Amino acid sequence: MAYRWKTDLTERDVTPEGAWLTRRGLMAGIAGAGIATLAGRGRAAEALEPNTWEEITTYNNFYEFGTDKTDPARHAGAMTIAPWSVRIDGLVDRPADYALEDILSRMTIEERIYRFRCVEAWSRVVPWNGFELADLLEMAGVQSGARYVAFETYLNRDEMPGVRFPVLDWPYVEGLRLDEAMHPLTIMATGIYGRDLPKQNGAPLRLVVPWKYGFKSIKSVVRITLTAEQPPTSWNKANPREYGFYSNVNPEVDHPRWSQATERRIGAGLFARREPTQMFNGYAEEVAGLYEGMDLTKFY
Repeated sequence: MAYRWKTDLTERDVTPEGAWLTRRGLMAGIAGAGIATLAGRGRAAEALEPNTWEEITTYNNFYEFGTDKTDPARHAGAMTIAPWSVRIDGLVDRPADYALEDILSRMTIEERIYRFRCVEAWSRVVPWNGFELADLLEMAGVQSGARYVAFETYLNRDEMPGVRFPVLDWPYVEGLRLDEAMHPLTIMATGIYGRDLPKQNGAPLRLVVPWKYGFKSIKSVVRITLTAEQPPTSWNKANPREYGFYSNVNPEVDHPRWSQATERRIGAGLFARREPTQMFNGYAEEVAGLYEGMDLTKFY
């Protein structure tokens, strides 16, 4: 049975597809963080004039292909996504390289309409297609000593020109505590808007953790490791003062360079009023218990 959680989102709240795949129209002429917009809680998103297919597919973030927003579209076509496999290892009963086709044949794919909040203070609403990460981990058999789950992104220096530069310590890595990973809201996405993920958006398989800032939702996953120790994560290694391991959406804990108290949401118009950011991105009722007794200003 599909997981049900309390939500006020409907299909009318979904960020228009063109706005999800490109921010060019919203970002032109604007510098800094917190610049994009989206409709508020319980209110339908205003429709944007759809971008052309070229615009949609030529403005994305995926640093492995370069830091310029046009780089992923120019270079991601070279990324090999078939065949694809995910190595699941560490503290599991059945470590193996699992072919994507085999994984998908054993998973229940469903649509999840989630809020997506960027650490830069913009947000949107996305209809993901995917399956619960817990089902994948249970397929591999989680051992009793496991406490964390580590993730690794595909890396190919011949296909990814961005990794020739030390923007981050490649390959891109992320991690969750095991209870976070096993939570039914945490999914592995295979598509958006009922279509396969574009390469520049993390094809063919990416993590989605809706109560955390977007950079936690690692793209193009090739390895998942169960471990007893907290794993390193790319942005935390690059700047631990700004990017904590947990990275939960928290309006009370600011980024050192900007406030997280409000956000602008893609789809509501360029000059839409900033709206209050919700604790845990609106999923507090479901996930706050995971952090009971923790100092969230320390474990940020």
